[in-house]
Amino acid sequence: MAAGAGSVAEVANVADLVAANARERPGATALVDTVAETTLTWAELDAAVDTQARRLLGAGLGRGDRVALRLPTSSAFAVAFFAVTRAGGIAVPLSPQAPEGEWRPVLADSGARLLVGADPGEPDVPVLEPVIDTSAGEPVEATGAGEDVAALFYTSGTTGPPRGVMLSHRALLANVAQLGQLSPPVADPGDRVFVAIPLHHIYGLGPGLLNAVAAGATAVLAQRFDARKALAACADHRVTVIVGVPAMYAELAVLPADEVGEALSTVRLLVSGAAPLHPKVLAAIRGATGLAVFEGYGLTEAAPVVTSTLVTGYAKPGSVGRPLPGVELRLVESDGTPGPVPLDPADPSDAFADDTGGTGLVAVRGRNLFSGYWPDGAHGPDEDGWFRTGDVGYVDVDGDLHLVDRANDLIIVNGFNVFPHEVEDVIGALPEVAEVAVVGVLDERSGEAVKAVVVPKPGVALSEQQVVDACAATLAAYKVPRTVEFAEALPHSSVGKLRRFRLRG
Repeated sequence: MAAGAGSVAEVANVADLVAANARERPGATALVDTVAETTLTWAELDAAVDTQARRLLGAGLGRGDRVALRLPTSSAFAVAFFAVTRAGGIAVPLSPQAPEGEWRPVLADSGARLLVGADPGEPDVPVLEPVIDTSAGEPVEATGAGEDVAALFYTSGTTGPPRGVMLSHRALLANVAQLGQLSPPVADPGDRVFVAIPLHHIYGLGPGLLNAVAAGATAVLAQRFDARKALAACADHRVTVIVGVPAMYAELAVLPADEVGEALSTVRLLVSGAAPLHPKVLAAIRGATGLAVFEGYGLTEAAPVVTSTLVTGYAKPGSVGRPLPGVELRLVESDGTPGPVPLDPADPSDAFADDTGGTGLVAVRGRNLFSGYWPDGAHGPDEDGWFRTGDVGYVDVDGDLHLVDRANDLIIVNGFNVFPHEVEDVIGALPEVAEVAVVGVLDERSGEAVKAVVVPKPGVALSEQQVVDACAATLAAYKVPRTVEFAEALPHSSVGKLRRFRLRG
């Protein structure tokens, strides 16, 4: 059985993708770790996954037990993830850079039995160091398939505190199969796919690692993105596909065009997701490489890709394209009934072109959808299989989706969700602050950036740096406000509702 889009339907456990490649192309290169400067063939990767799975089972892992993975984008993460899923566990990816105040509640909520990664200090669960041992040993038979949960990704979504998104083997395998039906495909067996986005994020894991593995391609992994190091890695490893985010392309766009073009001369496809890409960046990359950057839209609950401009093969600025094969999309009203949401003439952010047919909440349906939120599967797809994403958009006359806002004012920075209230709570705790509002503003590098508008108490002194320092002490870096403005008052409606859209300018 050959790995690739045609065989995804034949596997039941996510780790079976590795085993299929080990049988079909054992000596071909599966992973390149640009930091560790190591490579693994498919046979070596499969053996390493077996070894790590045996260690997990030896540590008492039972079917359905959660295992936290606190590792950077690396071969070690890939081995650990496939080992957990092969052994019948549920992987719970954590950011290795997140402060203790963020990862410890996730560890507790998930009920993780084990943690694989560097010892963070008193993690409350046994810690296993990541091991890449390619020596032959007793094979581990894959446990769990189909509707069994394979991974638990925590996301702030649109309702506040992080919730665990339950992604089954079925959902993860369905999305890579859907990506495999695109033309041109995101990955083929001969491709070398550069992945420098975090594997603890579903965009890095799904369209990045899992898609490359499903295709039998080589994944070239980097722990973090540095523009010139990335160019060197792409040239050294003759990368053919880059899976990126807007901030990556924005950093490349400011470098000399001839330098970028030469280093990426072997690249055939550039894709971007997780946040909007600025048209100026699109134009600069096309000028340097002769290639368009294809954008897409997704969410953790969809494992994650929903739409892509690859569906039409035309990279349309401002659009996120059309649904993948096997994914349905429609615009609904707030109660879930089909139809556009009426525009609000009092809100300038609702002033869209007359030919859009109106805006609506984006609802999706497909086999790639999640099984609800941890632990009881609540608030998942409805009885007809539809899930309302909370994003607001419209479909243009060509049939392409455009996102114009997000319900509940969710901010997305490089694909990471920031719920305004979690930042507002930190700033509001400062004794000098009378009122605060946090909004997302457009940013060429990250798609959006966090902006705080603060009303100080009368007669007190408060600096921008004090606000930033307070946030940096307790929040992840992407949640820290990029800008802080001071105001005498915040705009409210006649019923006291904060009018956030007036703060985004």
